[in-house]
Amino acid sequence: MHDGKTYIVTGAASGIGTETAQVLKAQGATVIGVDRNAAEGVDAFHQADLSDPASIDALVAALPSGADGLANIAGVPPTAPASTVLKVNLYGLQRLTLGLVPKLADGASIANLASLAGFGWPNAVEQCKAALELTLESDVNEFAETQGLNADTVGRSYFLSKEALVVWTMQNRWTWRDRGITMNCVSPGPVETPILGDFVQTLGERAAEDMKVMDRPGTPADVAPVVSFALSENAKWFRGANLTVDGGMSSHILSNIHQL
Repeated sequence: MHDGKTYIVTGAASGIGTETAQVLKAQGATVIGVDRNAAEGVDAFHQADLSDPASIDALVAALPSGADGLANIAGVPPTAPASTVLKVNLYGLQRLTLGLVPKLADGASIANLASLAGFGWPNAVEQCKAALELTLESDVNEFAETQGLNADTVGRSYFLSKEALVVWTMQNRWTWRDRGITMNCVSPGPVETPILGDFVQTLGERAAEDMKVMDRPGTPADVAPVVSFALSENAKWFRGANLTVDGGMSSHILSNIHQL
């Protein structure tokens, strides 16, 4: 499905990023991995800190032109400081994407790893808009303070980072259509990765109830093929979409909301 294609995958050192890189390679692609930590099993690797503007700009300069797609998978869990969560999961992702778009091939695809945590964006539109007025060079910590995120203990910074990412992806549904570049989200539910424990620690009983409803947590192997699809020619009619791969959790939540 990806013969002769080249993709950039962030978060390639672990979890969904590692599995996505392997799926893409198995399907014929060349994979350039990006992470803070060394990533194995990729064709080339670049180390970068997605909370640091200078590191991202150096990464953009170092990456080759002509890649066929970008999988924005790197992220930090809700146990990290609120400003770090927003910087890595939202603002760093934006800076990298916008910096790379001029270097991507015409017809390229961008897949942003959002989350079931972004499901509630319609109820947080104003906060999402406020968050999206900032960039990585803004005073993100001050924003977190004014929004009450620094004192929050239930992971609101993480939820907001994913809600705003879903909104930003929708806003850019046609931004680069003159070049045939598309962008979509993939939203997993709870997945067995190195940061699953951080979610359980943060969400407590809420996470426990969700896990009872599901048959099982997801695995990176459940999610990576969906990211691969989102990068492929088969997904070119998706624009600004949010592809849910969550074991039925979003349908369960909607059914409860609407008493179905």
